[in-house]
Amino acid sequence: MKKHIIAEFVILLLGTLFAWTNFIMELVSWINQEACITGCSVGVVKNPFLTPCFYGALFFSIAFIISAIILKKSKQNK
Repeated sequence: MKKHIIAEFVILLLGTLFAWTNFIMELVSWINQEACITGCSVGVVKNPFLTPCFYGALFFSIAFIISAIILKKSKQNK
């Protein structure tokens, strides 16, 4: 079971980093008033806080935090 918890932690860590990277790319494009050529919404971004990348980053972050708590508790029960 410990291997599954660690695997879940790593996958969620990578997913969180990927999601926030996409969101930051959109945010920078929006701040510079440029078209976003990568990320969730290709083209002119009206508001990056309303894109799927932002919501995905939030959900990945929440899942990652929960996974970190589970990992920490599993180490304490050892």
